[in-house]
Amino acid sequence: MSNASPKTSFKGRIGALLGILLMALSLRAAVVSVPPLLARIQKDIEFTEFTIGLLATLAPIVFACFGLLTPRLIRSFGLEKTLITAIVLAVAGQLARVFMPDVYSFLALSVIALAGYGMGNVVLPPLVKKYFPDRIGLVTSGYVTMLAVGTWMAPQFSVPLANASDWKISIGSWALLSMIVLVPWIIQLVADRNVDRPDQPVHAGGAPRPIAKINPWKSKVAWGLAIFLAGNSAQTYVYFTWLPPYLQDRGLSELSAGNMLALFAILGLPVSLLVPLWVPRLKNPIIAVLIFTACWVSGHLGIYLSPTEGTMLWVCLAGLGQGTFAIALLMMNLRSRTTYGSGVLSGFAQGLGYAGAGIVPLLFGVVQKSTGSWGPAFAMLGICVVVMLIGAIIINPSRTIEDSVEGSGKAGRLERIS
Repeated sequence: MSNASPKTSFKGRIGALLGILLMALSLRAAVVSVPPLLARIQKDIEFTEFTIGLLATLAPIVFACFGLLTPRLIRSFGLEKTLITAIVLAVAGQLARVFMPDVYSFLALSVIALAGYGMGNVVLPPLVKKYFPDRIGLVTSGYVTMLAVGTWMAPQFSVPLANASDWKISIGSWALLSMIVLVPWIIQLVADRNVDRPDQPVHAGGAPRPIAKINPWKSKVAWGLAIFLAGNSAQTYVYFTWLPPYLQDRGLSELSAGNMLALFAILGLPVSLLVPLWVPRLKNPIIAVLIFTACWVSGHLGIYLSPTEGTMLWVCLAGLGQGTFAIALLMMNLRSRTTYGSGVLSGFAQGLGYAGAGIVPLLFGVVQKSTGSWGPAFAMLGICVVVMLIGAIIINPSRTIEDSVEGSGKAGRLERIS
């Protein structure tokens, strides 16, 4: 029994839809809720420059490790059990770390929380493919938008929550959002007791049909998407880390520099809504990539050459460039035919992509300090653009990760999880 037909409504899948959207909303909370409160946290926990830097690099490192591990968990336990495990880890890590007395135990519990969210990053695309194969663009648009909202919401409200209570309650409160994710999934799983939504293809008689194991290391699609995501995410991480310090060094006030970062972050919203609805209609997705790349490049050049004149315009252009991230998430389903393939592609691309991207902000700072100039550091962004375009060229042809399986051929193309 296949899933929904192309004209199926959302009826019967509301729990899954709410679960996907709420999970996306909570995914960035553990990452972005801590930095605004570091000055307060340091009164109780002794953070040094080294441990602050370590905290900043934890997210991409942990996301990378669990990006590569999660497809194995999905294959062994299924999407829903993997998701529940991710939520439990995220909640436990966030709640427990606020009671830690020293910096390294705080960081260790942060790793557990980030592990849960790293697994959530990987699980979301195949969940969309499993429950909404007929609405991939629309649901992807919704969840990528919620990712952007969550990225903005946590730092925006962390300080007011801390003012009303303390930093521990402020940080720990975001775990409640993750706990709420369980509610719609429990409802959906109860509703699905007599509904067949297989994680793998089925024979005509309804029996599960085994899927050949996919090795993403041998897939051009997987490597292309990993390269594309690395080039894109590296630029975003550099902006989140270095845009305020750079603008202040060029003469802007602390408040203005912070506002420019907030502007950059919020511009992820409109492109998150647009990209998944528009790009699937394109025969060559690289057309959209080139448009958003032009925004990235214009923003980089403007911010470097004229940081105090037209700053808002340059930041807006760079912010719109974030459309390439939405494209990367969308391609995890457009370049796979099964939920298993989507999970493998998601895990591999995010694993290697975040690993590569996580190094760049550190190198950006090292290059700037060693040369005493921002020029060589900004040149690294140009390298990131080139890397991103190489990945875009690789994933542009209409082929899937399942094509890398030996003997997939024509028969393999008939195996769909719809």
